[in-house]
Amino acid sequence: MGEVRPFRGDAGAFPRGTEVVIRTGRGLEWGTVLTAPAPLKSPADGTILRPLSANDRLLIERIERNKLAAIRACQQKMRSSATEVALVDLELLFDGQTLIFYFLGALDETIERITAELAEVFETKVQFRRFTSNLLNGCGPDCGTGGEGGGCGDCTSCAIATACGTSRSI
Repeated sequence: MGEVRPFRGDAGAFPRGTEVVIRTGRGLEWGTVLTAPAPLKSPADGTILRPLSANDRLLIERIERNKLAAIRACQQKMRSSATEVALVDLELLFDGQTLIFYFLGALDETIERITAELAEVFETKVQFRRFTSNLLNGCGPDCGTGGEGGGCGDCTSCAIATACGTSRSI
């Protein structure tokens, strides 16, 4: 569900309209910068980490497909359980591991069981989580530097070098 909230970011680095990756209390998310940087009148709800890359956009497409599959699975389970609670929306965050359900009505044991089952199904996407973690943190210590401390050896052979912005030609 779309929200408009204040975030910390590198002043001037993220002009209006820039699509960005954000760290919030809920996890990693993506969004669009709506205003030019200005002093915050209230506490920030998180931090803008970086602009979206082409790889991020591919990941978002996958997340959206998984979100639709989760919505269909939830609706099917709700129909077969004859609950009167309505699913309003579902969010699968950029981290690939956080499902947020929005329901209308009193949440009962049936809904708790359904959401637990769905969380278990999506919990099996271990590779998906590892990939998003690498996009955020890099492949290891010294990732993105001239040193060879990263888990991949160096940036010229790194599988995520283009995603973390360190790709360079030999």
